[in-house]
Amino acid sequence: MSELENVEIKNGNYNAENIHVLEGLEAVRMRPAMYIGDVGERGLHHLVYEVIDNSIDEALAGHCNHIQVTIHPDNSISVLDNGRGIPTDFHEKEQKSALEVVLTVLHAGGKFDKDSYKVSGGLHGVGVSCVNALSKEFKAEVFRNGEHYIQELAFGKPLYPVKKIGETSMRGTKIWFKPDDSIFITSEYKYSTLATRLKELAFLNRGIRLELTDERVMDDKNQFLHDSYYSEEGLKDFLKYLDGGREKIMEFPIYMEGEKDNVEVEVVMQYNTSFTENIHSYVNNINTIEGGTHLAGFRRALTRTLKKYADESKMLEKVEKSKIEISGDDFREGLTAIISVKVQEPQFEGQTKTKLGNNEVMGIVDQMVGEMLRNYLEENPRDSKEIVNKVILAATARHAARKARELVQRKNVFSGGGLPGKLSDCSSKKPEECELYLVEGDSAGGTAKQGRDSKFQAILPLRGKILNVEKAMPHRIFESDEIRNMYTALGVTIGTPEDSKALNIEKLRYGKVIIMTDADVDGSHIATLILTFFFRYMKELIEFGHVYIATPPLYLIKKGKQERYVWTEAERKEAVAELTNNGLNESGLHIQRYKGLGEMNSQQLWTTTMDPAFRTLRQVTIDNLTEADRVFSMLMGDEVPPRREFIEQNAHYANIDT
Repeated sequence: MSELENVEIKNGNYNAENIHVLEGLEAVRMRPAMYIGDVGERGLHHLVYEVIDNSIDEALAGHCNHIQVTIHPDNSISVLDNGRGIPTDFHEKEQKSALEVVLTVLHAGGKFDKDSYKVSGGLHGVGVSCVNALSKEFKAEVFRNGEHYIQELAFGKPLYPVKKIGETSMRGTKIWFKPDDSIFITSEYKYSTLATRLKELAFLNRGIRLELTDERVMDDKNQFLHDSYYSEEGLKDFLKYLDGGREKIMEFPIYMEGEKDNVEVEVVMQYNTSFTENIHSYVNNINTIEGGTHLAGFRRALTRTLKKYADESKMLEKVEKSKIEISGDDFREGLTAIISVKVQEPQFEGQTKTKLGNNEVMGIVDQMVGEMLRNYLEENPRDSKEIVNKVILAATARHAARKARELVQRKNVFSGGGLPGKLSDCSSKKPEECELYLVEGDSAGGTAKQGRDSKFQAILPLRGKILNVEKAMPHRIFESDEIRNMYTALGVTIGTPEDSKALNIEKLRYGKVIIMTDADVDGSHIATLILTFFFRYMKELIEFGHVYIATPPLYLIKKGKQERYVWTEAERKEAVAELTNNGLNESGLHIQRYKGLGEMNSQQLWTTTMDPAFRTLRQVTIDNLTEADRVFSMLMGDEVPPRREFIEQNAHYANIDT
């Protein structure tokens, strides 16, 4: 008997009855993350984006200019547009209304018909049907040809066929849905998250008005919280918004738009005094955070055209004599750019659409941007000289930064085996169970060291406020003791085979990196400085879910032997009311306000802030890369007016000490 014949079947029979066929939308409900990314906060908001994308596609086709999004008190969502309305007539192949086909059949819709939609974000035709599948209640209303149609569904299945319920002067589609809370781990929509996306869509689609209303919140005028987004200048307005916190070195931004081979290209770019590259790319309104061929075409054109101009003007001779080579990175330092392309048949990597793969787009963008930039450089000699000088400065700084970085990455920089002397390391060597606390000050660091569990918790005290990397040249960053200590303690290096500037986290020593600062204004500032450093130079740590913020309590409230730790003003009032019997007995009540970690002893710090069984950690995530870039540049950059405006608008949301 052969080896194959000797194999023992241990797990029972495997035959035709073990092959399951999922009907209709069952596959979406069984594996929702495959279609919307995850079942957390991001996936929940993605449902709204899928519905809005359908309305935006109507706008791109020239049939819609007004979209209204409403968050209802029960956290249900409605999206109303003034487009053509989803067709409701009979679909011969499916033997049901076209509206029901769109809502209940995957890969069904008008996006596959080039006569209906020239370009589309919802390319795969699974968007609104996925939303329906993942909603416990769903209702579609269509206002079309003077008639009002409706269909309601539950858990993806129709409650009745599409029916006409009256006549109307309106036109468009209204989708209302309530996500299935048995699938999603959170059910609360964030106004700010939806507002950011609608604002982005308004910039990307000039002339379209998008409105957001939150029926859960009343404003100062006793009306529902409401915002309206509209842009006349489109990407030019977007650039002005993103670069508000940076000092520009050009009088006017460079702008171009054109079309070739049915690919529409729109680009706006501007150089500033910062030391970071901020390029944002979009395909059919979708933020391609991983770039793709359109971004590659832009970078290629930028490097080639600027290099040619600089060579012809002989401005690079001095730096080349110093044996400093100019790289592609140098041409993009201090550049903010937005690239938006519209493609008939975009090829994305998966439904999440984060990287464009169409090879033909690279050549089209390359050619169009090259021509645009060449003309601009010839017609604007003053700005052209400023740009080339910026490139030279970037090359010089990069050369200095490389030397400083090499020092960081040499094992003999620090005595004692290469780890920072102030690091109190943990005994475990398994990164997945280890935590590094970045603690404000030596005093708090000492308390944390005494209170920690040394098996898996390491402590690295940071002296005062670390360098503001938003305003510092790259080589200064690697000369900072505190920043060098973080690199060395974490075990990370700079440079991967794919990207010389990327962070290499293969040897990351801690699964959690926890920022722990005082619960006051200075502590918040230090935490923001650290987060700015992580966002600009260790973004991979955030993207892979390694960065957290500790939440020490604001108050300790004691009465007799009873005590309560509280984290908010509302909790303080509740605790006081509980301990004093609603104010009837306040004798012996003591309220301690914790402004610093050092005001707690080691046991209190462990109990409230470091004990995994009790503590609350806030994971740092990037919901919108473009908005995150804008906020960090505005908060930590040189321009004061945008920062002052932001603080005035948002101060009432924060707990700020006077």
